[in-house]
Amino acid sequence: MKTSLFIIIVLISGAFAGLIHGTVNFAIVEPYLDQAIGIENQNLFESGEEEDTPEFWVEYEGYRTWQKSGQILAGVILGTSVGALFGIVFAYSRNALPGNNDVKKSLLLAGIMWLTLYIIPFLKYPANPPTVGDGETVVLRAILYLSFIAISGFAAVGFYQLSKKLQNNKKLFALIGYGVFITAVFFAMPENPDEITAPMNLVNEFRLMSVLGVTSFWASIGIILGLFWRKLSPQKETSNYN
Repeated sequence: MKTSLFIIIVLISGAFAGLIHGTVNFAIVEPYLDQAIGIENQNLFESGEEEDTPEFWVEYEGYRTWQKSGQILAGVILGTSVGALFGIVFAYSRNALPGNNDVKKSLLLAGIMWLTLYIIPFLKYPANPPTVGDGETVVLRAILYLSFIAISGFAAVGFYQLSKKLQNNKKLFALIGYGVFITAVFFAMPENPDEITAPMNLVNEFRLMSVLGVTSFWASIGIILGLFWRKLSPQKETSNYN
């Protein structure tokens, strides 16, 4: 596949998947954000940090309208950037992925990346609504979360490379090795420093909706890129791309 065509389908696939992600988030996550921010506002009023005045609500509504209006655009931008990474990984791993067509191969890779880059880090550091978390720990929390993503991702690549050197059934040892390694990292990484003070039903429902939103992206990118690749890549082509 020509490099120009590769870039086009990767960026378009990421943008479409990001559009789907942003739309899903707007539909199922935003209502929980509104609830959480409502609790946060009440806490501000009770502590005296803010006053419950018409001016406050005008400013608040303007800010939330701006946030919501940018939700889908942000999804497209994020989807394009993550889609670029996904496309590169797919191009280099396509021939090694099991499956009899590009859609299945792409979906399998999307599932692997969803698991290693999102679900495993999420289990350690699950998403919380705005009312949960101290502003003073936001940098620490971001470092912990991104560090876990990096460790999980690089470990997956490392054990994949190891599996290529193993023969037949011995390849299973690489998968077991990743499982043992990431389990050790899971318990070794520090816990989230913030206590959860919001209602647990709100927190749990927010987390579930967040998982569904991100899952919609990975499923979409797998299907869309696979379909583009199957449609536009010459069937006789055996190399990844030129």
